[in-house]
Amino acid sequence: MDSLSQIVLGGAVAAAIAPAAHRRAALLAGAALGTLPDLDSLPIALFSDNPVTLMTVHRSFSHSLFVLPLVGWLVWWLFKRFGQGRVASAPARWFWAIQLALVTHPLLDAFTVYGTQLWWPLSPPPTMWSSVFIIDPLYTVWLLVACVAAWFLRERAAARRALAAGLVLSSAYLGWSLVAKAMVDREAERTLAAMGLGDAPYFSVPMPFNTLLWRVVAMTPSGYVEAERSVLVDEGALRFRGYPSNVQALREAADVPVVQRLVWFNRGFMRAEVQEDRLVLSDLRMGLEPDYNFSFEVAARRGDGWQAIAPVQQPWTAPVSGMAGVRALMAAMWKRIREPTREPVRASLG
Repeated sequence: MDSLSQIVLGGAVAAAIAPAAHRRAALLAGAALGTLPDLDSLPIALFSDNPVTLMTVHRSFSHSLFVLPLVGWLVWWLFKRFGQGRVASAPARWFWAIQLALVTHPLLDAFTVYGTQLWWPLSPPPTMWSSVFIIDPLYTVWLLVACVAAWFLRERAAARRALAAGLVLSSAYLGWSLVAKAMVDREAERTLAAMGLGDAPYFSVPMPFNTLLWRVVAMTPSGYVEAERSVLVDEGALRFRGYPSNVQALREAADVPVVQRLVWFNRGFMRAEVQEDRLVLSDLRMGLEPDYNFSFEVAARRGDGWQAIAPVQQPWTAPVSGMAGVRALMAAMWKRIREPTREPVRASLG
């Protein structure tokens, strides 16, 4: 999730657990701890400029449910031993405030589609529950209001009630996102089965800033299909559109280590293209057709096969730019949420 969501989640969790007399300190400490895991990008960049490494190592060791409790214990012990007295005066409450401010960060990230390696150093595919977009104001606003209220109410009982309400409402929104996803997935599976793609790998993910409009992408023998689904107005089968992918080139390059790494990281949800004898892989989970956030040149053609190259990330051509573009995207999505149509949202942007 975005940094603001993680800051207010960490602050709200810590302030709800810490003693009332320490509430402002807990808000600040929780905000810092809620930010800490995402600082992994800094040390990773010191050791590698490989864009695939930067993408796939982010949200690994720093988001591990094996690592973060140890980090939390160390932070707690250091402040208990050498701090100004707050942690030492209420060690049990501060222990859980610190632990939960840290651990809730990767759990929230797991609700997005990017992929969070909750079990690092074990190596199952990254967790991607993909029920909320990376920025969703309807999740964040409750926590933001709760933290602001708690800051000004300080030790009053109303501050604790505000924090509890913010955590309950934001968590309820995550619960709703899973319900909406289940509704979309159920119809997607029915439609894909009717198309003879009952065993096709697929994913669903909400469109930006909401949980009412969803993208569904499924892989096919020749490429992939995509559809949009409004949980408010759409009924019956999804209307999938088909797109090609160079699946033969992807199979031929299957032994290239970077290709294997990407297949593991994104579960194979990639478009493969050959551009000037370079194999380009685009992550289908993030972006709008045909523009995807992460596209990498990963191999060069050598005779009848493919040879690994130093990966190159292609510039992202965003479907919108500037505030005017964002407003146009929001208007197109709002129209699609309320009106069933065969046209993708992208087509409404011109």
